[in-house]
Amino acid sequence: MPRLKGFEKLTNIEEAFSVFSEKLKAKRLKSVQIPVGKAFGRILAIDVKADYDLPRSDRSAVDGYAIKAQNTFEASQFNPKRLRLTEDEQVHENEARQIWTGNPLPPGADTVVMLEHTRRIRDGIEVLTPVTLGENVSKRGEDVRKGEIAVGAGTRLKPHHIGLLAALGLTHVRVVEKPEVALLSTGNELVDPGCRAESNQLVDVNRLIISCMCSELGAKATDLGIAKDDIDEISARILKGLEEADVVIITGGTSVGHADLVPAAVNKVGDPGVVVHGVAMRPGMPTALAILLGKPVFMLPGNPVAAMIGFEVFVRPLLFKLLGIENDPRPMLKAKLTHRVASVLGRRVFLRVHVYERDNEFFADPVRIKGSGILSTMTKANGYVMIPEDSEGLEEGESVIVHLFDKIVVA
Repeated sequence: MPRLKGFEKLTNIEEAFSVFSEKLKAKRLKSVQIPVGKAFGRILAIDVKADYDLPRSDRSAVDGYAIKAQNTFEASQFNPKRLRLTEDEQVHENEARQIWTGNPLPPGADTVVMLEHTRRIRDGIEVLTPVTLGENVSKRGEDVRKGEIAVGAGTRLKPHHIGLLAALGLTHVRVVEKPEVALLSTGNELVDPGCRAESNQLVDVNRLIISCMCSELGAKATDLGIAKDDIDEISARILKGLEEADVVIITGGTSVGHADLVPAAVNKVGDPGVVVHGVAMRPGMPTALAILLGKPVFMLPGNPVAAMIGFEVFVRPLLFKLLGIENDPRPMLKAKLTHRVASVLGRRVFLRVHVYERDNEFFADPVRIKGSGILSTMTKANGYVMIPEDSEGLEEGESVIVHLFDKIVVA
C-alpha cells in the first residue's frame, strides 16, 4: 500500500473501470411489480407491448362536426357549404353529425370540421372553410399499433410514459428494484450536519451530497454514519453496509496520510479487496475501487468536489448497470472557452465551467481548476469539460465539449 509514500503508479480511468468491472461482473438487479401510479422515475424492467391499437378507432381530435371532406370543397365565408344535421349512426352525403373531442368517428364520415369554422342554421350548419380528407381525425393506431413496443425496457418512466401505460390498460408494471447504497464517512474531524463544528472540526456534507446523487439516479441510500479513524470501526461499518446494501460508498481516509486507513480496513474485511487505488484524474486522484462479498465498494476522497467527481466517473455507470440502463450520458454541447486553462500531463482534469448563451453561441467560463474542497466550484458551474491526460491545457476561444449537469442561462 502507498501510505506515507505517495502513489507510485496512477491508473487511468478506462483501465481502472475495466479492471474493476471484469472482477465484479455486475448484473442488473431483480425486478418487482408495482402499481403504474407509483412507477414515476423507476426503470422499466421489460418491454411493454400494446395489446391493442391506440386509439382503438378513428376519433375526433377537436370539437366540431363529422362530415365527408368532399362536401366542403370551395367553401368560404362568402360561399358557405350547407350540410344537414343528423343524429343517425351513419353520416351520408351532405350531412353532418355533431362530435366532441375523443368521440369515435361515425361510419360514413372521413373528416371533422372545427366548430369555429362553421355557422349554425335552423336545420343544419354552414361550413365556412374547406377541410381536407382526414383533417382533425386521430387515426386508429396512430399513437401505438397493436403488438408494437410502447415503452422499452431500461426506460426511466416519466409522466408521459405513465400516461401511455395507463392508456394501454395497465394497472401494474414491472420495474427494476432500486439499488441500495450504504454511505459511510470517515474522519475524527467530522461532525453530523446540524451539530456545531469547532474550529478543528468539519461538518460532514458528503453523505448528504452522495445520497442526493443516488436518489437522482433512482437508487436508495442507507446511512452508516461517521466512523472514527480506526481500522476496526471502519471495517465493522463496512460489513454492516455489505449486509444491508448492494453498494458501499466510503468518503475520506483513502489518500496516503497516516490517518488514511480505509484501504487497509477494506482489505481486512475480505478478498479480493482493493483492486484499484490511485486514479489519474483531478480532482479525485485518491479514489479507490474494491470488491467485497461480490459487491462493489467505492472509496472516494473526503473533499466534497473530488467525491462528486469520483461518483460521476465510477459510481454513476455502475448504478446504471444495476438498473439495466445501457447508456444515459449527460447532455453535451460545444462551447467556446472564455479563458486559457493550464492542465497537468498524465491526469485527466475535470474542469468545472459555467456555460452561457450569447447571440446564439455557447461559451464556457472556467470556474476554478483547483480546490477539490471548494463546493462553490460546483454551485457556480453548470457543467464540466474533460481535459485529456496528454494535454497541457486549453486555449482561450478553443471549442470544447461540455457535459451539462444544470440549466444554461442566456447572458
